Amino acid sequence: MEKPKPLVQVLKSVALGVSVLLVIIPFWSIIATSLADRQTLDQAAGGMVLWPGRASFSAYESILSGGVVTRALMISVGVTVAGTALSLAATAGLGYWLSRRGAFGARPMLLLVLGALLFSPGLIPSYLLVKELNLLDSWWSLILPVLVNAFNVIVMRAFFQELPQELFDSAYIDGASNFTILTRIVLPLSKAVFAVMGLFYAVAYWNAFFNALLYIQSTDKWPMALVLRTFVVNQTTIAGDQVGASAEALPPQLQLQMAILVVSLIPILVVYPFLQRHFAKGVMIGAVKG
Repeated sequence: MEKPKPLVQVLKSVALGVSVLLVIIPFWSIIATSLADRQTLDQAAGGMVLWPGRASFSAYESILSGGVVTRALMISVGVTVAGTALSLAATAGLGYWLSRRGAFGARPMLLLVLGALLFSPGLIPSYLLVKELNLLDSWWSLILPVLVNAFNVIVMRAFFQELPQELFDSAYIDGASNFTILTRIVLPLSKAVFAVMGLFYAVAYWNAFFNALLYIQSTDKWPMALVLRTFVVNQTTIAGDQVGASAEALPPQLQLQMAILVVSLIPILVVYPFLQRHFAKGVMIGAVKG
């Protein structure tokens, strides 16, 4: 390709720089507001700030000293870890079964998966099913209804189909079972797709609030996403007993809300760098043939 002219390069650099600033500035404002002291927030007339002044960690100390935020953080971590592990196991098993030629019942199951991809069961039937299974107000209601994603199964199946058939034939000749082939051959070759699917599932579990709003009735079982929606999106006032601190020692409400938002972002930001090297390869699965 012909090298672009200097003016075009400058315009691209300016456009890229503006785009980066538009993304970074809101994040920085959230972090700065969560660290700002009361005097700085008062000078900003109760609004967001771009510089915290004298940094104060009082908001983080308040929300992490016990109460609904600390409990919700632990619940979300547990649900995300358990849900992601179970979803990956179920998706890999189903995708491997559907990828094998001549597997018993694979074609009807594939049609069922495609049907689930095209048609949603609806809110009321889903709620009635969860109720009949006695999963209401249970953390399992945040995992089992969304355990398997049909799109992820299709992507996993496409990846398994691209693996060389000779690997499977040689394993069958050596007497390996399908479970042995899946665990000893297929999974070690599937790090890229597992990284992508794991990130998709983990983000979905971490950010899911609607199922919690629908199925969880006890406030002491709220996940982090529902706490974030309640106190940040809906602007509900945070009381002292909800964050394990006295009402007199509480920082300004805006500072507490921004601190909750930062805490809810940290886990995904920490996990993503470890999966980044697999992500670029994984998102191209099925995009190139031949």
